[in-house]
Amino acid sequence: MAVKVLVVDDSSFFRRRVSEILELDSEIEVIGFAVNGRDAVEKAASLRPDMITMDVEMPVLDGISAVKEIMASNPTPILMFSSLTRSGATATLDALDAGAMDFLPKKFEDIARNNEDAIKLLQSKVKAIGRQRIRRVVSPRAPSIDKPLFTPTSAPRLAQTNKTATTVVQPERSFNNTPVTSRNATVTKRASGKHYQLVAIGTSTGGPVALQTILTQLPANFPHPILLIQHMPAAFTPAFAARLNSLCKIQVKEAQQGDRLQAGVAYLAPGGQQMMIDGRGASRTLRVFEDNSERISYKPSVDVTFASAAKAYQGDVLAIVLTGMGADGREGARILKQSGATIWAQDEKSCVVYGMPQAIANAGLASESLPLNEVAMRLNTEVGCG
Repeated sequence: MAVKVLVVDDSSFFRRRVSEILELDSEIEVIGFAVNGRDAVEKAASLRPDMITMDVEMPVLDGISAVKEIMASNPTPILMFSSLTRSGATATLDALDAGAMDFLPKKFEDIARNNEDAIKLLQSKVKAIGRQRIRRVVSPRAPSIDKPLFTPTSAPRLAQTNKTATTVVQPERSFNNTPVTSRNATVTKRASGKHYQLVAIGTSTGGPVALQTILTQLPANFPHPILLIQHMPAAFTPAFAARLNSLCKIQVKEAQQGDRLQAGVAYLAPGGQQMMIDGRGASRTLRVFEDNSERISYKPSVDVTFASAAKAYQGDVLAIVLTGMGADGREGARILKQSGATIWAQDEKSCVVYGMPQAIANAGLASESLPLNEVAMRLNTEVGCG
């Protein structure tokens, strides 16, 4: 059955362009258009689309406000289109905070190397997101905070006002916002006793929410450095790192050339670049560089960073692959596994898109498949700070 899409944008040219691209795929059907946020809220209620593409900046009612209203009244998977500017990055993160599932740059030439790749990427994202199902559930609201990051449908809301504040957790919910029963109350898995020196986490679609869910539950004295590889445009990673840092007890920063790896610090790979590790022992530093290779599609690439971690740390790595489209991370995880490292993957039920973790699981590389709401607790236990 075709994914039914509502296209929302105040530009008639962009509405037409998006519609033409989507309907090149027989598995997608554009069932309507909306010219502003208010129109979008009304069309979402009357047309009941499987998913919505939404512009950020619109008259009458902006995209962020429209997302909030739709998620409150007729929860629907939403893909945002935004500009690659600092204000565009902030607005897009606000849209994810409001409940949108994912985003793409509004200029298609910024999406991929060529027009054909951009078309395929847009179509694949629409199909993957549109096949999710969200059900409205009325639940108690978490206490408000000054700078919220996300109010996801795929994870519990976490809130924290500063580095020493107490993390606030709402009742746990799965990706479709239905209550889930955590196994933590009945099953507490013991630490394996393995020695680690590094944690590396790779993710894509749904990753911003997943990373927030995990990182906000780590203590300030987390004993290892953490590498974060999130598929994200260059304009977005500084704002994303800054928001995470404002919410987490650990420090979160966008990685820079020459950064010395320190315990309790998470380094986010800059968008459009690769992140690798140079050196050994206490002299290990990060190498961040432009990659013009046509062979590697993702920049940053989970495979590149994972392979580098295997060389620098051998088996003393705990690598985690979270929600995302495609299979980036599989080959890097294979190299890590051969070096003796431990690999975990997010389970299917809690993923926004079960692509990257599925590739890990199907290759037999994951020793554990975990629901998103259990990853942080399991991680804290495994490294000895739980």
